[in-house]
Amino acid sequence: MAKFKIQAYLKESYDELKHKTSWPTWSELQSSAIVVSVASLIIALVVFAMDKSLGTLLEQFYKLF
Repeated sequence: MAKFKIQAYLKESYDELKHKTSWPTWSELQSSAIVVSVASLIIALVVFAMDKSLGTLLEQFYKLF
């Protein structure tokens, strides 16, 4: 019984991916990749700046003691 449920699930999943899903074009994928890359770079730079500034702040704080 479970075998038939799994088989039906896989068949329906394939059918949905093949016939009902709209896939992006190559140019849309390229645009999305650029947006994700730029956003990742900005986030990485923000995290780096926060790490450096907090590291410097804590270093100055620890020098007081």
